[in-house]
Amino acid sequence: MNTRELHGQEKLHEVTRLLNFLKKDVKERRLERTKQIEILQKLRVHGRKTENAGPIFEKEGIDVLSSYGFDESDPEVAREALRCLANALLLEKSTRQIFVDLGNGIRAAEKLKEENSDDEFLAARLLFLTTYGSDLDYNKLFDEHGLAESTNNHIYRHSKQFSKGRKKKLAQIDELGLSECLKMIFNITSFYPHRADAFSPSIPHILKILSRIEIPTPPLQAPVNYLINTLLNLDLEAKKTKHFTTNPLFPKFDQNCNVDKLINILDQAVAMHKPEHLETLAVPLLTLLRKIYDIAPEGPQKYMEWLLLPDDSDRDLPIGQSNTLSSRLLRLSTSPVAPSLREGISALMFELSGKDASDFVRNVGYGFAAGFLMSHDLPIPETAKEAFSTKPTRTGEQAIPINPITGQRLDAEPQDTETPMTMEEKEREAERLFVLFER
Repeated sequence: MNTRELHGQEKLHEVTRLLNFLKKDVKERRLERTKQIEILQKLRVHGRKTENAGPIFEKEGIDVLSSYGFDESDPEVAREALRCLANALLLEKSTRQIFVDLGNGIRAAEKLKEENSDDEFLAARLLFLTTYGSDLDYNKLFDEHGLAESTNNHIYRHSKQFSKGRKKKLAQIDELGLSECLKMIFNITSFYPHRADAFSPSIPHILKILSRIEIPTPPLQAPVNYLINTLLNLDLEAKKTKHFTTNPLFPKFDQNCNVDKLINILDQAVAMHKPEHLETLAVPLLTLLRKIYDIAPEGPQKYMEWLLLPDDSDRDLPIGQSNTLSSRLLRLSTSPVAPSLREGISALMFELSGKDASDFVRNVGYGFAAGFLMSHDLPIPETAKEAFSTKPTRTGEQAIPINPITGQRLDAEPQDTETPMTMEEKEREAERLFVLFER
């Protein structure tokens, strides 16, 4: 359907006319199905901008659309109306409270029980939008309308789409439904943290999707970023309720599989996203890796250290100058355009160093460690004040002498072959530096 874009009074008149058709039909139900869909599609187009579309965003307009969205037996008519409502709630915050006052929060929770991705997407989107700017009582939706059960069922349904041997990418509507469901979980668990445990049954299914999904290009986009964000608020340690006998983060068949996938995503993200984009996109992933490291058994912890900390080959050059993941992360940890990213990377490296300042300096060099240590009021280790430091090897072999400032191996540093300066030259250089400093 192609609807001509209208403006000004012409658009206002047309929106009013179409809503009056529907308002009258709510009582009489005489409009043919195709006509209902046509009118709703036109309203959806006109409602993409709030200008001169006021009646859609007023109580009467929301009420009429809600009647079609939740009371209509024809699924396609109902979905067209719900799409109009979702647009309205997105564009005009005041409509969210109107939507809730009309009793639609409960109706959206009931709609979420439908086991298909179209209704999942629309119901979850409406519920997600009402987490902001409305007084919808989510406790009631949990206790009386099965919100957690419906949501967990959808996550499980999507995880089954990633069975072995099947495609590693979702159909568009499934991806939209899953993403919206995950966004809703994240917001609800942020605002109602005492309810987070109700979503714990979804943890193994989220991890299954994450471990098997094809990493998109660039990586940190839907649904991968939403899978990561959602895990942040869930009880990964299973402190409150034992929903599983063994932690699905570290399955017996391969304790490192989930850690490996997350670090693979980070590796590709650092390679493809700009620092200013990583500032918002990568911080949740870095935080999740820190959270996982904190609760991981020794095996996965050592694996994370091996993949994320500089290794001996990185020390052929000053730390941060090679093309390994650890070097690229360290370079980003000094990015002037990404303060949250800087903090996230340094905090992860510090935790991977056992939260020990001396090990932190040994691992990344004083140059990368100093800012983090000072900003967190952590004492500078004595080794950083010495000319050279020694880093024990992971295998227990002979220790490698390294420069604590640059992190480079002492035997790999370039040798100074220039003729030493005379005292007169040193005085002239000192005077030049003094003049520059004064300027």
